[in-house]
Amino acid sequence: MRHTYFCTISTLIAGVYILASAALIYGPASAEPVRPLLLEGKKTIYQRVVSHPGAKLFSGPEAQARVIDDKVKTFTAFYVYGRKDNRIRVGVSDNRIDGWLDADKTTFWKQAITMVFTNRMGRMPVLFFKDHEALETTCVDENLGEKIRGYVKISSGKDPVPAGFPVVAVEPPDTAVSEKNFYLLPVLNVDNSFGDRTKLLEVASIDPGIGGVDEGGKSSPTSGGAELRSGFVFVIDTTISMKPYIDQTLKQVRAIYDELEKNPNGDKIAFAVVAFRSSVQRSPGLQYTAKVVCDFKNVRQRRELEQALSQVEEATVSSHAFDEDSFAGVKEAVDRLDWSNYGSRIMLLVTDAGPLREGDPSSVTKMSPAVLADYIKTNRIYVTVVHLKTPAGARNHASAEKAYRELSRQADNQSSYIAVDASTSAKGAAAFDAVGRRLAKGYNDLVTATAEGKLLSAPAPSSKKAGLSPEEEARRIAESTGYAIQLQFLGTREGVRAPSVVKAWVADADLERLAREPQGQPVIAVQPALLVTKTQLSQLRKQLKAVFENAQQSFLKDDAKNFFQSILSAAAQMTRDPNAFTGSPGKNLAETGVMGEFLEGLPYKSAIMNLTEEEWYQKSTGEQKSILNHLEARIRLYEEYDRDSTNWEGFGSPNRDEWVYRIPLDMLP
Repeated sequence: MRHTYFCTISTLIAGVYILASAALIYGPASAEPVRPLLLEGKKTIYQRVVSHPGAKLFSGPEAQARVIDDKVKTFTAFYVYGRKDNRIRVGVSDNRIDGWLDADKTTFWKQAITMVFTNRMGRMPVLFFKDHEALETTCVDENLGEKIRGYVKISSGKDPVPAGFPVVAVEPPDTAVSEKNFYLLPVLNVDNSFGDRTKLLEVASIDPGIGGVDEGGKSSPTSGGAELRSGFVFVIDTTISMKPYIDQTLKQVRAIYDELEKNPNGDKIAFAVVAFRSSVQRSPGLQYTAKVVCDFKNVRQRRELEQALSQVEEATVSSHAFDEDSFAGVKEAVDRLDWSNYGSRIMLLVTDAGPLREGDPSSVTKMSPAVLADYIKTNRIYVTVVHLKTPAGARNHASAEKAYRELSRQADNQSSYIAVDASTSAKGAAAFDAVGRRLAKGYNDLVTATAEGKLLSAPAPSSKKAGLSPEEEARRIAESTGYAIQLQFLGTREGVRAPSVVKAWVADADLERLAREPQGQPVIAVQPALLVTKTQLSQLRKQLKAVFENAQQSFLKDDAKNFFQSILSAAAQMTRDPNAFTGSPGKNLAETGVMGEFLEGLPYKSAIMNLTEEEWYQKSTGEQKSILNHLEARIRLYEEYDRDSTNWEGFGSPNRDEWVYRIPLDMLP
């Protein structure tokens, strides 16, 4: 039996492609007053299919019917109007018929949810089982962990394939699907019988056949070319009390550069520095909120960075609060530095204060930790936070740690967060120095090993260990992220692709980890996402912004019900059918009595969709206001999605309104 090997990046999400200008492409609309077929058990939700590569649109169901369009765009979502023989009668809108598609060139689509692989931190490769019975039988096996490890070994070609082998595809152990190759992983069916531990999903893997060439509407992400290069940025707090750490950063950079000069691959790692303080509106004497001190410089350019860093001083006035705008520093680093030459992208945030968060009028980003974390991951950057726990910030430590753990949370449920005892500046500076050097060494080892053609060993899977020193935490983080980075880089360099069409069953959690840690938190292997067009994203942003602005005016005037129903309706419609939402963005599903059927049967739901109206009313005013703040943070994120120049996929279309973007489901309200 031949097995297909494939995987994907954490930030690569596949989805349905909805053609906004189909009326221009497919010609005159049918005059027939028809409506699509309804989903079984639904009164207002229509049946849809998504097209495969090579699909053609025909004028009729007959074998000799005229071809209307011989190049139907892959991942176009069609409403279903009927079926005859081996063809499906379809239309891109819910009030017109465009033609017929071969049934075997489509996949049935119950909702607009697709799955994306998480990065390979702390988990085994995902296995694709031939049917539900094969996966279910495996899940209840007494030796589940051993069984999964054996299946991976066999599927990877390291052992002979026995008769009746239940696995038809697997992620490769040593590479990942190229960021430049796009594919769809729609959810066809779901089995929730294993509760919160894992869902069993029937999926179809569809590869559109795009090979990483920029074709009108595709700005392919870069990974730095044939050689892996590492960009490492220090994002440092420069407020009062941070002088010892500013000085230590300069010493650290000089020492690392000294080591790199001895390494033949030393010029493949570069450093940058970004500084942040807090609101200059509240405290004008701070001079800046965030700024780039120096863009990336390798060892040959070290004097430029060292000189720029030597001129950095701590602030001479206090901020308006103990929390600083560290999120502004993070976003400045993402947006203003030139990351284009670096496949390994590392950020080290150093601060003794918590962040200004969403809802704080002084925050520049207005982003929550979760929203900013998604933005960082979208840009394929790995962030580590060094939290200097000083005596002055004792009352702030718990809230700051919570925020930074969320900001740096990785796919294996661990956070790239390092707490440093800074009871004295000397003690804190020494620990920070050890952490910085260890991280830099780890990522330099990654670059060197890749340049020499060596594969890094997968970090030994283990549950979170307590009591690690800051330097040991830094080693763990560098090994874990370095392994994931190398897999993705090699996959991109080698153009690793997904299979053209595979229909199979997968578990959304790492089964080997579940067997090893039955009481632990599941490690997610595939996670839900939506793919929306530029038009749909714009409409979602406009609708939620209007809801947010109205809520600001009326939130304390007993209008919480309308606020809740409005955002719930938007989230539910986007999850079921983004195209229908674009047509009626202000539709209140609760008022029309169909909210239940939109939510019923969804395999995954966003945060607001998991709330009942009764639970909403039981929340305090403060809790409801917090949800309002989270909504504002997501609106800000959608604006960043719209401006993103690297992650929109056009499938060759010059019409930007038709381009699509991946949105994690948990980034809906």
